[in-house]
Amino acid sequence: MLEFAGFTISDLLPFVLIGFAAQIVDGALGMAFGVITQTLLVSAMGVPPATASASVHIVEVFTTGTSGISHIWRRNIDWALFRRLVPAGVIAGVIGAYLLSNVDASDAKPFVMVYLALIGLFLFYKAATFGDGPKFRDPKVTRPLAFIGGFLDAAGGGGWGPVVTSNLLVQGGDPRTTIGTVNSAEFLLTLAISATFIATLGFAAFSIAVVGLIVGGVLAAPLGAILASRIDARWLLFMVAIVLTATSLFSALGAWGVI
Repeated sequence: MLEFAGFTISDLLPFVLIGFAAQIVDGALGMAFGVITQTLLVSAMGVPPATASASVHIVEVFTTGTSGISHIWRRNIDWALFRRLVPAGVIAGVIGAYLLSNVDASDAKPFVMVYLALIGLFLFYKAATFGDGPKFRDPKVTRPLAFIGGFLDAAGGGGWGPVVTSNLLVQGGDPRTTIGTVNSAEFLLTLAISATFIATLGFAAFSIAVVGLIVGGVLAAPLGAILASRIDARWLLFMVAIVLTATSLFSALGAWGVI
């Protein structure tokens, strides 16, 4: 059996598959990489929750970078929106990562998840009533949204994609460019958050799970960008609504100990 850095290819494969599946969803819909990977790492693979959370942030440096390049290639980026999102998101992400050891954001998480589930239901309504022809408009509330999303992503163990993507869509953003722009901006956010975590925690979270998730996520990133550029806007809204509602309710019920 082939071995890599002390473990075999068969040891690596489950994490590669998890990373591949999660990035397909995230690249196409602009959210859920963290939720999917952390859920499967903890529940299916037995990885401790704290290790899973730190590992996912390190992995996302690679997956969001590849995803961003792929969305640029597919011309899924609104550069004006990108410039409005990045500074506020990065600043908030660094603050959230720095305060993580002193501020417990877990108590607020289920309430944020319920809010996102309601946003998902609203997006489902928007998709169901989606008429013929484009009805998109430039989102107006962007910088405060990016700040909230960046802080929650660092301090709460995820949130950039669900918070920012869903609320931009509620404001009338084009699903294709909204997903591509939020995914691409996430690279700079994740880079800043990971650098802050590494500066304070070191490289203890770098493990076989990280290697496998990186391989699977990087392989899947171009496919997610292609799907986002080719799927009809109405069906993108439907899929975002379903994924957002399902993952948010699952996270909220898990935080309250129901499941």
